[in-house]
Amino acid sequence: MTVSVARSGFQISVTQLIGLLVGIAGFCLPLVITIDGLSPAGHRMFAIFILAIVLWVSEAVPMHATAMLVMLLMVLMLSRQAPVALTSGIDRQVLLNYKDIFATMADPVIILFLGGFFLAAGASKFKLDHSLSAVVLRPFGSRPPMVLMGLMLVTAIFSMFMSNTATTATMMAVAIPVMASLPTGDRMRTGLAMAIPFAANIGGIGTPIGTPPNAIALGALSSAKAADPTLMYQIPSFLHWTMGAVPLMLVFLAICWALLAGFYRSDQKSIKLELKSAFDKSPKAIIFYVTFILTVVLWLTEAIHGMNSNLIGFVPVVILLCTRVFTVKDVQELDWHVLWLVAGGIALGLGIGQTGMDKWFIGLFPWESMSPGIIVATLALAALTMGTFISHSATANLMVPIGIALAKSPEISVSPIEAGIWIAVGSSLAMALPISTPPNAIAFSTGAVKVKDMALIGGIIGIVTWGILVIVGPWFWRLLGIIPA
Repeated sequence: MTVSVARSGFQISVTQLIGLLVGIAGFCLPLVITIDGLSPAGHRMFAIFILAIVLWVSEAVPMHATAMLVMLLMVLMLSRQAPVALTSGIDRQVLLNYKDIFATMADPVIILFLGGFFLAAGASKFKLDHSLSAVVLRPFGSRPPMVLMGLMLVTAIFSMFMSNTATTATMMAVAIPVMASLPTGDRMRTGLAMAIPFAANIGGIGTPIGTPPNAIALGALSSAKAADPTLMYQIPSFLHWTMGAVPLMLVFLAICWALLAGFYRSDQKSIKLELKSAFDKSPKAIIFYVTFILTVVLWLTEAIHGMNSNLIGFVPVVILLCTRVFTVKDVQELDWHVLWLVAGGIALGLGIGQTGMDKWFIGLFPWESMSPGIIVATLALAALTMGTFISHSATANLMVPIGIALAKSPEISVSPIEAGIWIAVGSSLAMALPISTPPNAIAFSTGAVKVKDMALIGGIIGIVTWGILVIVGPWFWRLLGIIPA
C-alpha cells in the first residue's frame, strides 16, 4: 500500500511513512530527555544515530539521502561553524570543524572505491566480464555440479572487483539460459539461481573494494587512528586484506557449493553452456585492459613500491579519463550514491567518537567480563543478524564505529582492526532473505527461488561461515601479521 501526493508523482508506502514518523520521534527523544552518563553533545549525536537507524531500516528516504542528512545534521548541531543558537550549552571542545565532516566525502577510502567503480564500469562497457566468463567456465565441463562450481567461482572472482549487484546481474545473464535448458521441476534450477547471489556476496569479502562494508570498515579504522595517534595498529593494505580474506572466501564458497550441490541435485547428466568469448580489440578496450592489469598489479605489490592502495585507486580514474576511454556519460552512470552512503557512514563514526557517545554506549554492557573471542563472536553475530533484515552497508555504517570504539577501550583485549573488519565481513555473510541484499532480490525475481529455500540455505551458510570466521579468522590473520598478536 502506498500513499501518493497528487501531481507530484511522489509515493511512499505505509511502512516508509511509519518509519519516517518513528524516525522523527526517535530523533526528538534524546533532545528532550536526560540520559545518565551521556554528554549534551552525545545526546545530539544519539538523536542523529537513532534517526539514521530508523531511516536506513525502513528506507523511508533513499539510503544515500539518509547519509547526506546525517552529515547536514552534524554540521548544524555539532560543528563549531553552526549557528550559535543551535550549539548553545555545548562544550566547544567536542564540536567538530565542519570541514572535517565534509572531508569524509573525499576520504582516501572513497577514492579507493572510486577506482574500483571505474574498473567495474569499464569491464561492463567492453564486455570483459562476459568474455572472461566464457574462457574461465570451459574447463569445468558439463556435469551439473561442476557447472555450478564454475559459475560460483567466476561470480566470486568478479565480485572481488565489481559491485555484488552488478556481478549478479551480469552472471544471471549467463545462468538464466542454463536454467531454461533444464526440465521444469529440476531442482538444479533453484540451486543455480541462488548460487549467483550467494557467490557474489561471499566474493565481495575478498578485496577492500569488493563491497561497501569493507570500505566503511577501512574508513572508520583510518578515521579512528587519525583522531587518536596513540592507537598502535596498521590499516591493512590491499595485499594484506586479500591475503587474509581470499582463503576464507574460498572456504566459504566451497561450503556454499557443497550445500547447493547436495540440496539441489539435477536429474540431468550434463548441462550445455552456450558461451562465446569475443574480446573487444579496439584501442580504447586495449587501454582499459592494460589499465586494469596495471592497477591490480600495483595493489598487489604495494609493499614493494610503497604507494598507498588508496592512491593507487586514483590511477585508473586519471588514465581512463585522460585517454578518453571514459566519457562524461560513463562518469555520470557510476554508482555515486554508494560513495555518498560510505561517506555518511564515515561521518557517523567521526561524530560518535568525538561526542563521547561511543564510551557511553560501551559502558551499558559488561564487555570487560567477556573474553576477546566472545566479544568478536558477538559483534560478528550482531552484524550477521542485523544484515539479514537491513542492507549490509547500513549494518556496517551503524555497527563498525561502535565496534571500533569498543576495541579502543583499555579494558578490552581486541584489536580495532579485528572488531571493524569482522563486523564488515559478518554483515556480508547475511543472505537468508530476499531483502538481505540486492543480489538476493535479483535471484528471487527469477521465480526459481522460494523464500523458504533462501532462508534454509542462506541461514545455514550464515551460521557455519560465522563460526569459521570467529574461530579460524583471528588466528589466521594474526599468523599473517595483519592483526597484532
